[in-house]
Amino acid sequence: MDYSPSSNHDDESKYVEELQEFALKLSENPDKEPVASEIEVLQSIYGDTAIRLFRPSESNGGGNLDSDTIRYQATLSFPPPYEDLSIKVLVSLPPTYPTSSSPQLQLLSRYIGAFAIDPGLFGSVIRTYISVNGVEFVEDQVCVFDGLQNILERCVAWYEDHLSSEKAGQLVREELKEASSSSTTRAESSKAEAAEQENHTQEPAAEMPPGIMFHVAEPIHDRKSIFIGRACRISDPSEVPPILAHLLSDKRIARAAHPVINAWRCQVGNLLHQDNDDDGETAAGGRIAHLLQILEVNNVLVVVTRYFGGIHLGPDRFKHINQAARNALEIGGFLEDHEPHSKKNIGRGKKH
Repeated sequence: MDYSPSSNHDDESKYVEELQEFALKLSENPDKEPVASEIEVLQSIYGDTAIRLFRPSESNGGGNLDSDTIRYQATLSFPPPYEDLSIKVLVSLPPTYPTSSSPQLQLLSRYIGAFAIDPGLFGSVIRTYISVNGVEFVEDQVCVFDGLQNILERCVAWYEDHLSSEKAGQLVREELKEASSSSTTRAESSKAEAAEQENHTQEPAAEMPPGIMFHVAEPIHDRKSIFIGRACRISDPSEVPPILAHLLSDKRIARAAHPVINAWRCQVGNLLHQDNDDDGETAAGGRIAHLLQILEVNNVLVVVTRYFGGIHLGPDRFKHINQAARNALEIGGFLEDHEPHSKKNIGRGKKH
């Protein structure tokens, strides 16, 4: 046991020295000098011990210094908060790299965290330099670093996607367990609940105002995020708060990352009342409000619920929020009697 750390350190030093000698030998050949320089750069970026020659004993492939194809292994650490994870990538450089041939990259790792890597990810790594989502190869330019970074980003996204799916599955299992437990104990606790209701005043669930009916659009899915649009007709601004409270009393809606992104317009007499709420998704409510304005739809409340899937969508999220809102308006028939750019005397707007 006392010799293990020292042995590991000696092995790492041996790999570093071996690679340095190899790079020095390469640099003596003018055609291979760019490759030698690139290896030194990779060591400075990822660490001396992160790059090592790929030894024949590690696989069926070659790895000796006399081989026409240069092969080395790169160990890439994940960024925070996953810094404990890493992947190993085999880099194979054909004799004509970088003059006219691209590198070939291959995942050596079989797992990322607790998840077994699937064929799709393996294949996407192999296609790094020929895929539209990969890295463009330009003749006479070294590009291993760009390829490794592209792979690292894709592996992080793949891992986050699987984490999100696992959490979603866990949530469903918890809901099923909760429902099962609730049904099992309901009969036993009914008498106790009745007695408790007699002795305690319980806060009732938020009720929907009379006559309000929501029109719900089909969910929009994108990279594990889900967007659901709802629209209802309103006749007075005072109806909005209890409607939103009613939606938030639904646990399925309330657990969303942004449960009630909303905008509404309500004309009372000659005065147009309107307001919107981002619900934590910056500028989202304002975009729905702008949609209602250009469509010239009044007496309507639109609510979009977004369930975050763990992958950031960038500007695409606003496109989906607007589309979910418009779908709900269309399903509810709010667009049938309204044409954009029609001239109406709706009076001055009032912001709530």
